[in-house]
Amino acid sequence: MTRMMAKTKTPRKTLPTGIGRSWRVDETYVKIKGQWKYLYRAVDKAGNTVDFLLRAHRDKAAARRYFEKAIDQNGEPETITVEKSGDNLAALEALRAERPTPIRIQQNKYLNNIVEQDHRAIKRIIKPMMGFKDFRSARIILSGIEIAHMIRKGQMCDDGVASTAAEQFYSLMI
Repeated sequence: MTRMMAKTKTPRKTLPTGIGRSWRVDETYVKIKGQWKYLYRAVDKAGNTVDFLLRAHRDKAAARRYFEKAIDQNGEPETITVEKSGDNLAALEALRAERPTPIRIQQNKYLNNIVEQDHRAIKRIIKPMMGFKDFRSARIILSGIEIAHMIRKGQMCDDGVASTAAEQFYSLMI
């Protein structure tokens, strides 16, 4: 039914990578060496993962670094929705002042439910690990977990060719 709906509707604007122009951004906590670190994550309106970044601190500099990385890799969004985090808002305001086309910023707790639900899939895999011992290895392992999650959501399809999740994962290594 969704294929029929997709054919009848006008195609929505997407970035070259298939990421939508409305992002939901949030951060979650990850335990490394017994201390909490911050995993910044964003998904678009459809639930596709935009980007992720593990940082040691939760401040304006970390949020700005995350937004710069996400925009560089995925293009500039029209709207970014954040919760009431002052650091994220300050970083976005600074970025918006530098850009020729301003990014619309929304602060709404309930619009971020989609990213909160997306955190659950990552936390479900991390929880049995009981934390990480090294920041570098945590970053590498979390990248693999995020890529596997993107494959499960169907974001890594190659030109519509049907292949299993394992084949898609192995094709990334070759």
